[in-house]
Amino acid sequence: MKKELEALDHASMERRLRTHVPITENPGYVMHGGRALLDLSSNDYLGLAQHPAIIEAMRDALLKEGAGAGASRLVTGNRQPYAQLEKALAEWQNCDAALVFANGYTANVGVISALVGRGDVVFSDQFNHASIVDGIILSRAEHARYRHNDIEHLRALLHKFRDKRRKLIVTDAVFSMDGDQARLLDLIALKREYNALLMVDEAHSGGVYGSRGEGLISALGVTSNVDIHMGTLSKSFGIYGAYVCANEMLIRWLLNKARPLIYSTALPPSLIAGAAQALKLIQTEHWRRERLFAASKFFRSSLCDAGFNIGNGDSPIVPLILEHNHKALLFSSALETEGIAAIAIRPPTVPEGTARIRFSLSAAHSLEELTDAVTKICRLGLQLGVLESCRQN
Repeated sequence: MKKELEALDHASMERRLRTHVPITENPGYVMHGGRALLDLSSNDYLGLAQHPAIIEAMRDALLKEGAGAGASRLVTGNRQPYAQLEKALAEWQNCDAALVFANGYTANVGVISALVGRGDVVFSDQFNHASIVDGIILSRAEHARYRHNDIEHLRALLHKFRDKRRKLIVTDAVFSMDGDQARLLDLIALKREYNALLMVDEAHSGGVYGSRGEGLISALGVTSNVDIHMGTLSKSFGIYGAYVCANEMLIRWLLNKARPLIYSTALPPSLIAGAAQALKLIQTEHWRRERLFAASKFFRSSLCDAGFNIGNGDSPIVPLILEHNHKALLFSSALETEGIAAIAIRPPTVPEGTARIRFSLSAAHSLEELTDAVTKICRLGLQLGVLESCRQN
C-alpha cells in the first residue's frame, strides 16, 4: 500500500480531504484556510443548498419525526414524508411512480443490478458515471461499453448481442465531467429497433432543463420513451438522496429486488422534507434556471474566446482541459490564491491525459463575480503557459 500511495503521489494522483465551510449569508462562496473563496466546484446549480425555506422544512420535520429513521424502509423507517415526496416526484416527471434511494450511487447500483443479471447485457457510454459501471459489474451482466456518444458503435454492439435475454442501454443525460449531452433521440430509436430498455441518469440535468426543471428528457419531449429515469436530490435540489421514476411494475420490482434499498437504513425524515420543499422551489422559481443558463453561456463563451480548451455543451459544467495532472493541480492552487475554489479532476475520474479544472456554475453567482473570475482565469492561463498551449492545439 505504501509503495502504491507513493506512486500515486509521484504521478500527482493522490487524493486528500480538504475542509470547506459554506458561508450561509453569501451563497456561492466557501471558507477555506480562513479565506472566502468563490465556489466554482459545487453542484449546487440552482443555489438552493442554503435556502431558508428548505432549512425551515427540515427543522419542522426534525421536531416532528426525530433525528433518524431508525430502520430500513421495509422495516419501520418508511415515514410519512417519503410518500409525499415520491408522489410529488412522480407527478413532476409525469410517471406512474417514484422511489427514493439514499444517493445517486446506490440508486444506479441498485437499479442496474436489479434489472439485469447473467445472460443479459448492458450497453454503457464510455463516459458514464462510476456508479453505473459498478452497477453493471455487480449485476454480472455482459458489459458492452460504447465510445462516447458514438451511435454507430452502439448499433454494432446491439447487433452483436441481439440474442441476449434482456438488453439495457444506460447513459448520463449530461455527462458529469464534460458537461455535454447524450444523444437521447438516437438512443430511443435504437432502443426501439433492438427491443431494449433505456435508463437515463439525470443527476446533472434535473432541475436545470425543462419548463419546470424536470430535466433533459422532458425538455426533449421524450418522457414516455425512457423506461427508467434516475435523478439526484443532491445537486439542483441542494439536499441529499436520489430518486427513480418508472412505471408501477418497475417500481414494485425495485422495491423487491434493489439490494441497496432493501438493506440500507432509510434517510432521515428531515432530509426528505427538505427535498420536498426544494422540489416546490425548482418548479416555481424559474428565474434560477434563467440566471444559470445566462451565467453558463457567458462563462463558457468567455473562456472559449480566450483560447482555452473547454469542450462542447451548454450545461453549467465547463471543463478546462489541461491534460497533465501536475498542471491541473498547479492551476487549481493558483486559482485558490486568487480567491477561487476550482478543484483539479484527474484520472481515473477522467481518461488519462485529460486532467482538468471542472468549473461548475450556480444561480448563486452574479455576472460581476463571474466576470472577475474569468479575468483571473485568463491571467493565470497566460502566466502558467496554458493559453499558449491551448492555441497551439
